[in-house]
Amino acid sequence: MFTASLPKDRGILLVEPKESIINTSIHMFFMNYDIAVIWLSSQYKVVDACYAKSWRPLYKPRTPAKFVLETNADNLPFYHIGDEIQIHEI
Repeated sequence: MFTASLPKDRGILLVEPKESIINTSIHMFFMNYDIAVIWLSSQYKVVDACYAKSWRPLYKPRTPAKFVLETNADNLPFYHIGDEIQIHEI
């Protein structure tokens, strides 16, 4: 939030203690740009993904998720439900 843009190769991974729909829901208030939101299960499988528009009140996954990956909106076509994602620290 409160940033001007998000580089294409960057994002943030939000982690919840357990899989949930409510706890992995997001809002886009105070966002100045749209993003791609990818929800992952505890096994790092994509369970949902969407294009989230700035200043919208609610985005939630269709099924429970443990991780929420928020990244540049241009990255959305690279993620599909059922894909397995590998997470690497930098």
